Amino acid sequence: FYSGLNLEARMTDIFEQIGETRPAVAVTESIPAAQVLQEVQFHQPDPHIWMDVGRWSLVSDAVLKTLSELDPEGQATYTKNALAYRAQLKELDDYVRQQIARIPEEQRLLVTAHDAFQYYADAYAIEVFAPQGITTQSEASVEDIRRVIALMVDRHIPAIFVESSVPPDIVEAIVEGAAAVGHKIVIGGQLFSDAMGELGTPEGTYVGMLRHNTDTIVKALLGGS
Repeated sequence: FYSGLNLEARMTDIFEQIGETRPAVAVTESIPAAQVLQEVQFHQPDPHIWMDVGRWSLVSDAVLKTLSELDPEGQATYTKNALAYRAQLKELDDYVRQQIARIPEEQRLLVTAHDAFQYYADAYAIEVFAPQGITTQSEASVEDIRRVIALMVDRHIPAIFVESSVPPDIVEAIVEGAAAVGHKIVIGGQLFSDAMGELGTPEGTYVGMLRHNTDTIVKALLGGS
């Protein structure tokens, strides 16, 4: 299994070649096209679907279908496990929604370096702003950074976030730039965007990663970091 929607970039061609002789499934094929968001910078599908628990739960359909076809005798077990996991994801989706709703609407602005949280914003009623765009390979301009600072000052946003897979340079530049105009911004914590946490930790699971991100965002934007 792989994610799809060009998340794997050049590796996608290899997976498709493998799929000619053995199962190689892009799990995001389970997501209806109407639910796939487009990113503005490169005018292509945004692959970060896992940031919306509701959408991501749909990928279990592709996993269940593939495993059941490969191992028909195990279909009952796969179905039971899929239903149990979907129940966990429904609980997680409700939790994220309830926690984000605690933040006053004017304060619901999530600022990170690169734009991996568009689905999170769409699902949970929080704005996102990322000067670096969707890819970690792109660069933020001085004007992009100034625009972020002005927005955070105007909205009195107290925190910005670093990501586990992105260097903190841009975030640190925004913190310093805001301080220069008299507005204190703290680094509210580290979010997981393109990778989960270490194996064996709560953040090393999908559920734990999303709970960590949500708890970190809520605490910091409520001024508790």
